[in-house]
Amino acid sequence: MPISRFIFFSAKRRFAHASNLLPRFGSSKRIQSCGYTKSAKNNYYKKPTGHPVVNVETQASRSSGAYIIPPILLGFGGLLAFLHYNDERRAVKIGKDSYTGSDTAAAPIIGGPFTLVNSENQIVNEQDFLGNWVLLYFGYTSSPDIGPDQVRIMAKAIDTLESKENLKVLPVFVTIDPQRDTPAQLRAYLKEFDPRIVGLGGPVSAVRQMAQEYRVYFKKVEEEGDDYLVESSHSMYLIDPKMKVVRCFGVEYNAEQLSKEILKELKKHQVNA
Repeated sequence: MPISRFIFFSAKRRFAHASNLLPRFGSSKRIQSCGYTKSAKNNYYKKPTGHPVVNVETQASRSSGAYIIPPILLGFGGLLAFLHYNDERRAVKIGKDSYTGSDTAAAPIIGGPFTLVNSENQIVNEQDFLGNWVLLYFGYTSSPDIGPDQVRIMAKAIDTLESKENLKVLPVFVTIDPQRDTPAQLRAYLKEFDPRIVGLGGPVSAVRQMAQEYRVYFKKVEEEGDDYLVESSHSMYLIDPKMKVVRCFGVEYNAEQLSKEILKELKKHQVNA
């Protein structure tokens, strides 16, 4: 039986039962006995001789509750169904995993096409990075603490992979503050860490679009005067030679851990290539 019909007939039976009780007990507001009563003297339960009864007002309120609770439950169930549908709509079936060959579950799309300007003031897009393993980081040159630490970790990790494992990973820095991070500013900033790091910036709209594609959060926070900071998720992504995101790293990874995790992914790719 469908849930809606079950709720309807259940409520209907409760209402009929309450209607039958009213003529039986007349206008009495309180009834002497209810169910099993406990004897204080003999300490046992004694079954009463009369009919088990309850307060008529209580019974009436329970009958009214039968009409109130089902719509609430249905509304709550509808909300859960909507949220589940919305999550399913935003997810896509990736199909077979390119490394393991196994079927993968639904996953959100991360990444996409972009067109930005590098630190040499040249226009680049995602096609320019095909064929390379890329370690992509979203930050900005005015970041006071976490930003510089993450760039150092990225630089040290790719240096470890190249010097110890002879594996090349291209480090790419995308600014989330293109208003201040000009190509010249990016070039000077990244040179302090590692000249191999590619700096990308460009129009605010283009940077914002790429950040949205990679699920990167950032927000400008006004300071005194004209100064401001940028709150960010400090996301770092490992991208395979087909420009597919294979791992996302947070700030909890140090350089050694990051290089080991990247090495695992590269070896996985070599085995299943």
